[in-house]
Amino acid sequence: MSGADPDGAPVEVAIVGAGFAGLGTGIQLARRGCRSFVILERADDVGGTWRDNRYPGVCCDVPAHLYCFSFLPNPHWSQFFAPGEEIQEYLRSCARSDGLYEHIRFGAEMHGATWHESTQLWRIDTGAGVWWARTLVMAAGRLSEPSYPDVPGIDDFDGPVLHTAGWQPGLDLSGRRVGVVGTGASAAQLVPGLAGSTAGLVVFQRSAPYVVPRGNRAYSVGEREHFARNPAALRDAREQLFAEADAAIGQRHRVRPDIDALRARALQHLADSVPDPQLRARLTPDYEIGCKRVLLSDDYYPALNRQDVVLEPGALDRVEGSAAVSAHGRRHELDALVLATGFLSTRPPFADRIAGRGGRSLAEHWSGGMTAYASTTVHGFPNMFVLDGPNASLGHNSAIEMIETQIDYVLGALQHLRRHGARTLEVSLEAERAYTRDIDRRSRSTVWLTGGCRSWYVDERSGRLTLLWPDSARAFRERNGTFDPAPYVVQE
Repeated sequence: MSGADPDGAPVEVAIVGAGFAGLGTGIQLARRGCRSFVILERADDVGGTWRDNRYPGVCCDVPAHLYCFSFLPNPHWSQFFAPGEEIQEYLRSCARSDGLYEHIRFGAEMHGATWHESTQLWRIDTGAGVWWARTLVMAAGRLSEPSYPDVPGIDDFDGPVLHTAGWQPGLDLSGRRVGVVGTGASAAQLVPGLAGSTAGLVVFQRSAPYVVPRGNRAYSVGEREHFARNPAALRDAREQLFAEADAAIGQRHRVRPDIDALRARALQHLADSVPDPQLRARLTPDYEIGCKRVLLSDDYYPALNRQDVVLEPGALDRVEGSAAVSAHGRRHELDALVLATGFLSTRPPFADRIAGRGGRSLAEHWSGGMTAYASTTVHGFPNMFVLDGPNASLGHNSAIEMIETQIDYVLGALQHLRRHGARTLEVSLEAERAYTRDIDRRSRSTVWLTGGCRSWYVDERSGRLTLLWPDSARAFRERNGTFDPAPYVVQE
């Protein structure tokens, strides 16, 4: 039973999303002999974030050998930090390696998923038909739904308006006056990618980011051949990168001198890169480092030094015809607007489309902010697992490490169901609440809640840290890497 067609026999596992989390889950199911699963993908290719984000300069800010599956290492990365198109091709190769394409259904956007008590199955309605599944794995990710600012007049702007996650590969902005809205990770890559090719660039900055040197470099042919011939060397390199990254958790807990050293590094990078004292003052953050995402770049500041680039120290307030007006009232005549405004991370739209026991939506359950036991399972939603969701991301290490931990947890839960001949498992409400209280306690003193900024890590309604795990990646694996049936109600 392969679950190849909708409306047929139920599949054991339905996975929503074909990015890192969805493909990783599929690979591990296939390697364990499971054939009854389907990966439902709304687009026409795998890759998730790296399929959607194709703007000039897009690349990863986690070392390439750490930003790939440990069970599918890639000795052939061209650079220390991989460009986006290379990561996309890596994910295509992952899908090919274990025969996943026969399980993937493209054009199958999930319109709704409903738990049916009578059959103890999930019904997943998609643009390509209906699937029934015993287990639902949500692998839609946190960087899949672009966030669009509510700016008066923007819909009537005279030129093209596009989000960085909706870049049109054939779009030519050369010779045009372009506005970039936002100064986060995407903007720090896009601005250098556009500077010099446009008639002028205006960067709208709501708050200044901290930036540290990137120090990217190409891997030599000899290094790549060495990694290909010596899997142990590749494994050692990954483990070293992991240990170095994980050590940075102390900075996020405001441990001294760790955080002081990071702040000094960023401010020195700013001083070395921006000689104009007025521009440097506008680029100096007014919050603690780490409260927002710390950016890695060697060319963002040099791009802002250019005569044809203007840093507007204010958010985009409104649009009047072809003029973009800042919060300070300054007008900029533009031909195109690019929104580098991030994603709907703490309130994922898919939560409105999932109904658990009694028809209660996941969005309703998450009305006070996202929660999940082991950052993976939710009370009231039997046989459902959420990957890269509540408190399952990191601000200092690789998201892939976290995803692999969650996949191991899911595999352990499925094995438990099979071993005991059970049909459903559901975490208790008290276990989920206790886990959430522990997360809140661990988060209380972190820079994300005490650093004096607004960030996409924190739920905008409750003020809770709902996106990040407030500890090391190693601690996450120790806590959540092995499935424990004790907090669950298991039904045969």
